[in-house]
Amino acid sequence: MQPTGAYNAERASALSGVPRSTIHYWSREDVLVPSVSAARVKLWSYADLMALRIIYWLRQRKTDAAGAEIPASTMRATRRALRRLRELDEPLWHLDEASIWVDADGDIHVRGPGGPETLARQIVMPDSINLVAPFETREGLRGPDLVRPRPDLRIVPGRLSGSPHVIHTRLETRALFALSRDGLDAAAIRALYPYVTVAQLTQALELEVQLEANLAIRVAA
Repeated sequence: MQPTGAYNAERASALSGVPRSTIHYWSREDVLVPSVSAARVKLWSYADLMALRIIYWLRQRKTDAAGAEIPASTMRATRRALRRLRELDEPLWHLDEASIWVDADGDIHVRGPGGPETLARQIVMPDSINLVAPFETREGLRGPDLVRPRPDLRIVPGRLSGSPHVIHTRLETRALFALSRDGLDAAAIRALYPYVTVAQLTQALELEVQLEANLAIRVAA
């Protein structure tokens, strides 16, 4: 599986919801080396965003539906989950309604619009997490949905290097946010892009504010 997308450390952190210092630490320790570029300018892939969520979630203490504590998963289980994530079929990443789950044992479960898609059609266990869905860490970072970050926004691995964009366009949310930060109001921005609705513009700006807020949270590795 080689889902495309290229995110620098700031974007990978903001979108995954995993602290920037943590993903740098994991890269240095060979826990998760960025798969697009591990050189001077490190670039993480779309699949890496989910891998970051896998490591973070599995290595934390958790509670089940009854409130009982589940200990942190072992590194062996974590590495098994990362290996199985890499085995997923590439077309799955382009399903608009697909969900990818991981459980505390490091098993991966996949569901598409019609139900389970791969990996022996396993049943998703209660003590599992949807890697596509919004993701929140104990430090307060909030990673968005990695397919539909907002109703009219999309993230597609093979489109615009995986950058969040307005649906059915090539207009990235960060471009709209840059205009807003430069002082343009909604009317001025829509004069430049008349095909963007007020709702879509609002969603784009809200998403980018959320991503910037993630980067403002400073935590130790």
